[in-house]
Amino acid sequence: MDFQINPQIIASGRGPDLSAAAGLIQRGETTATALLVQSLAAADAPACQHAFVRRFDAQARAAAMAVDHAHDAGAPVPPLAGLAVSIKDLFDVAGQPTTAASAVMADTEPAAADCPAVARLRAAGAALVGHTNLSEFAFSGVGINPHHGTPVNPVTQVMNATPRVPGGSTSGGGVSVSAGAAWAALGSDTGGSIRIPAALQGLVGFKSTQRLVPLDGAVPLSTTLDTACAITRSVRDAVLVHGILAARTPRPLARPLGALRLAVVQTVMLDGLDADVARSFEQALTLLRAAGAQIEELPLAPLNELANLQAQGGFAAAESWAWHRHRLAEREHLYDPRVAVRIRRGEAISAADYLDLVAARRRWIATVESQLASFDAVLSPTVPMVAPPLAPLIGSDPRFFAINALLLRNPSVVNMLDGCALSLPCQAPGQMPVGLMVWAPALADDTVLGVAQVIETTLAAAFHGHL
Repeated sequence: MDFQINPQIIASGRGPDLSAAAGLIQRGETTATALLVQSLAAADAPACQHAFVRRFDAQARAAAMAVDHAHDAGAPVPPLAGLAVSIKDLFDVAGQPTTAASAVMADTEPAAADCPAVARLRAAGAALVGHTNLSEFAFSGVGINPHHGTPVNPVTQVMNATPRVPGGSTSGGGVSVSAGAAWAALGSDTGGSIRIPAALQGLVGFKSTQRLVPLDGAVPLSTTLDTACAITRSVRDAVLVHGILAARTPRPLARPLGALRLAVVQTVMLDGLDADVARSFEQALTLLRAAGAQIEELPLAPLNELANLQAQGGFAAAESWAWHRHRLAEREHLYDPRVAVRIRRGEAISAADYLDLVAARRRWIATVESQLASFDAVLSPTVPMVAPPLAPLIGSDPRFFAINALLLRNPSVVNMLDGCALSLPCQAPGQMPVGLMVWAPALADDTVLGVAQVIETTLAAAFHGHL
């Protein structure tokens, strides 16, 4: 099997994934060290420019060599098999500073220990290749960073000469996977920060139920909404990495399409789709129905309430203000102004306002859960557009904030629901990446993973023949 990765192969949906690479190592057909050499070369290539804030090449090589030595001695290969995994620069890695891709935290001392999420990846045999870039403090769905540069979406770059946004906030993490520098990327998802770059780059992004993965040792954006999770190249890799991060054994729902009852939400989530997304989403639904899926339209009117619930800035504004207020008082000149202005919205939210929001969210979740109770999962476009061109968003605040709001609109519904969701590619070969989001309420993770697996298999068979 050829493991020379490029974004065009990944965008086609036919590139090798982590599970396949680990299988080759387990069978002795290649080594972790050989594959790591390819990953580090990809990290050095132009497609990965600005994807990393700092690299961990030496420790990554040591991890890969340790797996190879153990395998040569007859020991079992660990689940991640010494393969490259990138870490969003929000998560503590022992011996490295955690700076949230911000100049504000440039003088942060190195972490004394791995945070739990990183420790679990390391224990599972990951070769940690570096801290990846992000929207400063994870506060944007676009992925622009004025301090470290903005990585260009490598998948759309090979399909279209126009430099396009990577999606955020896990911009560098997504690019590390789509450019071949990592097989999986640890990131965070507060309003779509895993699923947006996955959708825009033709990857898989799984946001688990928040409580399943510890957030200790991670720079917070919103303690209510933040979720530690990962970007991968396939749904089976999402299952594997989620099991490691959550320290559980996922049991994806194993039922055929014809035995599933799926909903397509009509309120808000289908509004204003661009032509590429509308075409790919409708084509995916047609293919799934032809394969036997029961797909029903669902109004889900409570989604109309979200704009009012979050009119003051929501949990992200209130909780980021609590964390940043002292730093802003001393170092506001070092912040990305677009981030600072969003954080400062929390200054006007009183304790009473915040408690009202907590109570209103609780009631809203109960209402939405009751309307979804008869469905196995919900299908929606992950975001309403393909990756927009980068240049117009660098210098225009009104356009930036408008695009940011659109990118966050659909995925943030799941965070407010305290739910789980997976974005997987649904475009036909040769088309711009489009994400299909499979989602459900809290603790339905195994159902979402199982539904996503059967959808991925069905679409692959339709687009590429039976694989």
